[in-house]
Amino acid sequence: MYPVVEWKNNKVYMIDQRFLPMEEKFIEHSDYREVAKSIKDMVIRGAPAIGVAAAMGIALGVLDIKAKKNVETGFNEIVETIASTRPTAVNLFWAVERMKTVFNEYKHDPALLQEKMVEEALTIDEEDVEINKRIGKNGEVLLESGQTVLTHCNAGALATAGYGTALGVIRAAVSNNKKITVIADETRPYLQGARLTVWELQQDNIPVKLITDNMAGYIMAEGRVDAVIVGADRIAGNGDAANKIGTYSVAILANYHNIPFYIAAPVSTIDFSIPSGKHIPIEERSKEEVLNFMDQRIARPETGVYNPAFDVTPHHLITAIITEEKVLYPDFKTAIDQLRK
Repeated sequence: MYPVVEWKNNKVYMIDQRFLPMEEKFIEHSDYREVAKSIKDMVIRGAPAIGVAAAMGIALGVLDIKAKKNVETGFNEIVETIASTRPTAVNLFWAVERMKTVFNEYKHDPALLQEKMVEEALTIDEEDVEINKRIGKNGEVLLESGQTVLTHCNAGALATAGYGTALGVIRAAVSNNKKITVIADETRPYLQGARLTVWELQQDNIPVKLITDNMAGYIMAEGRVDAVIVGADRIAGNGDAANKIGTYSVAILANYHNIPFYIAAPVSTIDFSIPSGKHIPIEERSKEEVLNFMDQRIARPETGVYNPAFDVTPHHLITAIITEEKVLYPDFKTAIDQLRK
């Protein structure tokens, strides 16, 4: 698997996920504004990966901050640009706060500041892979050999710095000699399941079948799904979890069919400052994503569109939340409060 985002020679490189799986194209970024645009345009996506990219983008901006008349003003411009890209993924803001902490400590020494900002961005990158592997280890015990797991969107290596959260659990189970088959929802309108999840699993020779989103209920009713594992972009203090649009529907179906529904996400995805999912901002994206299918127009251009990128799954539909620290079970508010201490 190629690096999703990489720091090399004071530039940021990303695999352009908009072209996968048909083309493996890389973009080079030499300016923090380019990184911000790539985050906003979904060249890179997935909450943990967005966090890593944000940190690298800020570091890139700081390398050129000497051109600014006021260091603090220049840094604030960089942070505001990066932070304005994707409102739902809390890892973005978590990474921004980490970079702010480093900036405040070293801002009076420009040379050392640049070194420390790059160092912190690389640390966030390295930590994410290790965190994902710990999520995988904690979660794989919930799966048995011979089971079939349904997943929605992409919570794999492409959504992180590497290995993945939901797919990390599956990878860990397979590494432990468990025979796991995956069913991947296509995930309209951006098709992250069809384009990215299936491609990742094929790269690892993990058996996978692709279904359209509206097939999930039928497949569950047929008894073909043993567990559902998805990622998350923000988890509230009571366990409500925002993830790619359509996740809520899958959770309702899993609950109706008595199928365990798991969230796999790092602790950094938990927003301890909000009590419930009602406080999670939901990003609205361009109507063109719905009016087109892989660059093919499927509805008249004047058609009105509602295109929320995420929905919120209430905590009572979630069986467990798999983190790098431990697996959290209801009641989630108590379990999450304990993590905070």
